[in-house]
Parts: sequence; C-alpha cells; structure tokens
Amino acid sequence: MKKIFLVCCIASFALINCTQKHSNNKKPKLVVGIVIDQMRYDYLTRFADKYGEDGFKRILKDGFNLENAHYNYIPTYTAVGHTSIYTGATPESHGIIGNSWYDKFAKKWIYCVDDANYKTVGTKHGGKKSPYRMQTTTITDQLRLAQNMQGKTISVAIKDRSAVLPGGHTANGAYWFQGKKDGKWITSTFYMDSLPEWVQDFNDSGKMDDLISQPWNTLYDINTYTESIADDNEFEVLFKGKDKPTFPYDITNLKDKNGGYDILKEIPAGNTMTTDFAKAAIKGENLGKSDYTDFLAISYSTPDYIGHRFGVASKEVQDNYLRLDKNLANLFSFLDTEIGKGNYTLFLTADHAAVQVPSYLQSKKIPAHYFNSRDFKNYVNTITVEHFNSDDLVESISNFQIFLNHDEIKRLKLDANIIAQKIADEAINYNNIYKAVTARTMQSTHFTDGILQKLQKGYNQKYSGDVLLIPNPSTISSTNRKGTTHGSGYSYDTHIPIIFYGNGIKAGASKKAYTIADIAPTLANLLQIEFPNGNTGKIVDEALK
Repeated sequence: MKKIFLVCCIASFALINCTQKHSNNKKPKLVVGIVIDQMRYDYLTRFADKYGEDGFKRILKDGFNLENAHYNYIPTYTAVGHTSIYTGATPESHGIIGNSWYDKFAKKWIYCVDDANYKTVGTKHGGKKSPYRMQTTTITDQLRLAQNMQGKTISVAIKDRSAVLPGGHTANGAYWFQGKKDGKWITSTFYMDSLPEWVQDFNDSGKMDDLISQPWNTLYDINTYTESIADDNEFEVLFKGKDKPTFPYDITNLKDKNGGYDILKEIPAGNTMTTDFAKAAIKGENLGKSDYTDFLAISYSTPDYIGHRFGVASKEVQDNYLRLDKNLANLFSFLDTEIGKGNYTLFLTADHAAVQVPSYLQSKKIPAHYFNSRDFKNYVNTITVEHFNSDDLVESISNFQIFLNHDEIKRLKLDANIIAQKIADEAINYNNIYKAVTARTMQSTHFTDGILQKLQKGYNQKYSGDVLLIPNPSTISSTNRKGTTHGSGYSYDTHIPIIFYGNGIKAGASKKAYTIADIAPTLANLLQIEFPNGNTGKIVDEALK
C-alpha cells in the first residue's frame, strides 16, 4: 500500500511538474517589437545612473542583452534598418537600399514606401503608402501565415516608413503621424478604407493639442546632466524663432515657425504620444486576447529627429532618453496589466546609431570631415570628360553611390564596366573618400570581413549603383557644420542595443558578436514558425529558455 501511495505521489508530482513546464513554455499572447530610431548602444551605459528601475533597467535585469550587436551592412538608414530587423535579411536580398534612392529604371528619385496605387485614410494627404518595394517577407508576415492569417499585426510609428515596413505585407493596420496642420494619426487604403473608431477617438481626444502646448524643460536639474556637453554650444541646429539651442523650449511659441504639429516629432512629447497611441492600439484591437499570437510593432521616431538636430553629446539627447525611459516603464506596466506578466515577449533595438557631430570632434582634435556632394559630382565629371570626352555619363550621385547613364554610354558605344572602374580608380584620390569599388567587383568578389563585406551585404544588384563609395570615418555628407547624421558602416553607426525580454527569454547577457538579422530568426524559433523567406540571420539560442 505504501509503495502504491509513493508511486502515485511521484506520478502526480511528475504530472504537475510537466504541466508547469508546459505552462511556462506556452507561446506568448503578444509579441512587441520596439525600435528606437537612432539609439546608440552606449546610451544604455552612459545614462545608466539616471535611469529609473522600471524602464531600460528592468529589461536589462530580467531580459537577455546582446552587448556586441551590430548592423552588418551599409547603408545604416531608417528604412533599411527597420526592414532588416523584421526580415532577418540585408539589402542585398530585401531590396530596401535607402530611405530614398535613385531608381535607375524609372530614372527618378523614389521614396521607399510611396505607392500611388493607394489613397490616404484619415486626412487629405500623407498616406499613399505600401510595403510593395520590400521584396521579402517579415517575421510579422510569417506569424500570420503560420496561424492561417489569424492573429493580428499592428504597427505604429511617427514616421510612415517605420510603421509600414515592420508591419510587412499582411499587417491588419499600420499607422503613422501626419503633422503640419493636421496633427492626426493616419493610414493607407492598402490596409483599410476608413480609420477604426479607436484611432478616430485618439485623434479627437485633444491629446496632441495638450502635448504641443507644454514647454520642454529638463526632467531633472540640468546641472546634473554631467554626461553631456554644455547646453549652449555651437554644434546644434536651432529651432526657427529661437536664438540659442538652450532649455527651456517654449513649444507654444515655436510651433508655428517649425511646422505646426510637426514639432511634436522633435521633442520628447513625441515619444509620449507614440506610447499612448500604442496603448490605445492594444486596447482598441484587443491584442493578446485571442487564441492566437498577435504582434505589435512600435517605433519611436522622435530620438532620431532630436539626434539629428542636437547631436549625440547634447543635453537634449540626454533629456530625451531619460524621458523615454519613463515612457518605456509606462508601457511595460501597461503590458503587465493588460496582457499579463509572462504572456508577452518583446525585443528592443534600434534602426541605426549615429556619429558625434564632426565639428565637435574636430574641436577635440579628433579626425572628422564634411563631404560636399556637389563638388564631388563636378570632380567626377572632370574624370569622364578627360577619359571619355563626355560630361553626361553620370545620371545620379546619391547615398555614396554613382549611377551611370547607360543610354548615353550605349549611344557613344562605350563600355560601362571600363567607365565604372576608371571612376572608382580616380574617386579614391578625392579627399575623404576611403574606398571606391564597382558593381562588377561586388558581383565577382566575395568579401569575408571588414568594411567591404558590409558594403557587399548592402549592395543589391538590381537596384544599387555602378560605383559604391565609402567615406573616411566620422565623415558626413553636408555643408552644415551643425547637427549630425548616420549611414556608414563604422561602429558609431552600427553598434546598437538588442534586448530580448519576457515569455521564453532567459535573464542574462552575451558579449558574442551578433547582427541585426538575428532578431527575426530568434523570434521565429521562439514562436516555432518559419523564418522570413530572405532570412540570413541566426538564432540567438543562448537567449532562449
């Protein structure tokens, strides 16, 4: 009798234990992707002493942090980054090679998500968008396909491209912010013919008016912001109507001269608006409440606008991240309440980082440079005149790529490969051009490491130019010595945070090298679904339970 009782107890304990394991390993009800536009990895460490316990620190403590994660291609722009995060691929296969680029077939500049086949929903303009230029599927597409098109994908961001591309081709809704005189969240007829009631309610709530009426001052005493340079400095771009780039910012008086509601994009209130809209989406769409796994893609666009204007070392960037930390804490608390702890998985990353303002680096005797695109084009024309007796052999120079005029080359019975090689050979002699290679080189040589490998992973044979250029480190294409940008393959642009957190994720950190393409396959493995069809990333198995 005792043996039978003991066996029964052991069996019962085993059953309970197995049930608990199964319960702990159940798929999340909601996956949340958080992309912070222009976040350097060192923002996690530089401002750490001033972050609260419930934002960045919470997911660093209880999630899995990849300390050595990088973008593995050039160019590091917003549209390219968001696409690579969600496709697990690089521009060589997913086809998004910039925010805008020269279309050598249409012979004109194009914008990554523009699509004249659709109409704006929510206002009169700003919404003719779709993801059709993205050639591969996303993790959000694969999740819907795996569930027989059940489960919802909702994507939100101030920038249209940052909402459209993460949502993939099958999103139930993608929403972005139309500023100027509108001040509304909108979408495209690619997704729907009219805004849902919850979006209309948000637009009618008066929230945007409340946010735009509040001044921007520092969250804490500005004298405690010792991690950033002086507030009054010569390296920042002024708001129109303001004499100095210093706190406080009287938004009410500045808004009319700075694009009306567009000014919300460039102040921390834009992050608050995005957080509130994301929360409204969770409730309005009943995300995480069905028998299927839903996906919410959130992109915080405001840090990019602030970073461009004020630079990496500014008081404004520091204050923005301290406030964003509180926004994230608010979002995480909402997820705990609305979805339930253990019922959601999230990742946090960035679409690129940023370089210190070159003129600031120069003031510290660190090599940094400005590249004048117009002067360079004149230089290239002198090359083609000297060697081929024509100044009409180049159609466009953009994003550090040279597109040849193949119609003119054919008319003159010249060899495009010879022209491209000659331009590359001579371009390297131009000041602040570090590397110059042809498309033929990209097609015929396999680079296994270094900066040229990153260039190759960003090269798309169908869409990229005939000559590809890499500038010197800390070089930006600008004639304005204020503000900063991104786009290179150097560490300051490529080193970004990747943090996994929640259902199915271990607590810990890794110093191993990972790339941005590793997020999508890791999520696919966690969800037990197929990888995006252009995937080149690998599973971060050490992050998974």
